[in-house]
Amino acid sequence: MKKFPRLPKSEICELSAVALRTLVAQRKLSPVEITQEVLRRADAVQPQLNCFITLCHEQAMAQAREAESAVMRGEPLGLLHGLPFTVKDIVDTANVRTTYGSLLHRDHVPTQDAVAVARMRQAGAILIGKTTTSEFGAKCLTDAPLFGSTRNAWDATRTSGGSSGGAAASIAAGIAPLAIATDGGGSTRIPAACNGVVGLKQSLGVVPHSQVQDAFGNYTYVTPTTRNVADTALMLQAMTGAHGSDPWSLGVPAQPYFDALQPGGDLRGKRILYCATPAGRPISADVAAAFEAALATLRSMGAQLEEMPGDGYDVEPVWRVINHTSWRGRFAPLAAAHADQLSPSLLQQLALAEHVDGVAFQQAMFARTVLFRKVQAQLESHDFIFTPTLSRTALPIDQDLFGSIEIDGEAYAEVRANWFPWTMPFNLTGHPAISLPCGAGRDGLPIGMQLVGRFREDQQLLQAASSFEAAHRPANALPTLAF
Repeated sequence: MKKFPRLPKSEICELSAVALRTLVAQRKLSPVEITQEVLRRADAVQPQLNCFITLCHEQAMAQAREAESAVMRGEPLGLLHGLPFTVKDIVDTANVRTTYGSLLHRDHVPTQDAVAVARMRQAGAILIGKTTTSEFGAKCLTDAPLFGSTRNAWDATRTSGGSSGGAAASIAAGIAPLAIATDGGGSTRIPAACNGVVGLKQSLGVVPHSQVQDAFGNYTYVTPTTRNVADTALMLQAMTGAHGSDPWSLGVPAQPYFDALQPGGDLRGKRILYCATPAGRPISADVAAAFEAALATLRSMGAQLEEMPGDGYDVEPVWRVINHTSWRGRFAPLAAAHADQLSPSLLQQLALAEHVDGVAFQQAMFARTVLFRKVQAQLESHDFIFTPTLSRTALPIDQDLFGSIEIDGEAYAEVRANWFPWTMPFNLTGHPAISLPCGAGRDGLPIGMQLVGRFREDQQLLQAASSFEAAHRPANALPTLAF
């Protein structure tokens, strides 16, 4: 029986999922070697970044040995055969501890995978660990009483963003090429921008959300985080397709997102609306300069650019009413019984919704419909919308969610509305949005830009993002870590 040749271990964690997949299929790299090296790096980096709540050494190595045997026997291989992946710790994993970032669930072990996780496993991927999240994914920073703070992969004094901060930091650190995250207001795209990786929030229903409690009013997504667009397409292809747990997914067929992706290409003839900030919101000089450079790249690729006003996009108050009342419905009983064990920021957010009545909630839902129709109308005459992902680079590691945010020496009163005003709108409308690395600020930290596509036209968005990535990929793609 032919053995796998040896590849230098130092190279394994630098490879993309697409490259690893090819090497496994060609018997040039063993799933055992990949998993061993990924777990070794996870153990080495964990003290620096604190990006895992649970690592699955024994289970992952057992799965890797089975994957290697299947390759050697010449069996048909799944789309992700032998590839390591991580799962954010608010997404259920059968027989693997899932804490939701909460002291109250520190020993919780689900009996069933979330649909997205089950599909990754069915495609042959190997779960190596559960990444950190703010408690119940309830803020844009990744810290909780259960585990402390997760640090930015580029600078330990900065936040990794949130709430999927562990997913993005681990991807940037080369621990695994594929990570399941979630996004309810930017929770995938914010940490992707902070850590210089790719974060997609796909269209509503493209990946079934089997855990969401309000399936019909849903604005949250189970998402891929990777190091490049091709890996994102590969991962999305594994997770997509209708499932009875999610009404928005019904009638949405699985799509060959990776198989249909074309390398290179331009944007000739594509019509792109762009805007730096919603009306009245700040932007740092670094992000503004990176935005202009990205627009220049889009022009050089043949795109037809048109500036749009930011009116109607400052939707944080609407998002907050919908989001915080959902959290209050879910967590108010926990807060009443166990307030001393919950994150103070979660308790503050629950308090903000205490006096929101049914009329105010319904008015917020009316505003959500108005926003959807606005975006839909804009994308009937244009192909994409282009914005910064964040208004500045990663915030300090000790940032208070309810404190002021500093941008170019000026303090602004609200973190959400002033740091990520562009991510929340597309949670509410359901349109696909992807954050792409676009260079760095003067502080050396990554800057991300967001490309938004037409509803359920995720393939077209991924193709445009891949073409832009090829033309504008920053030279400093990943951080250098000492371990």
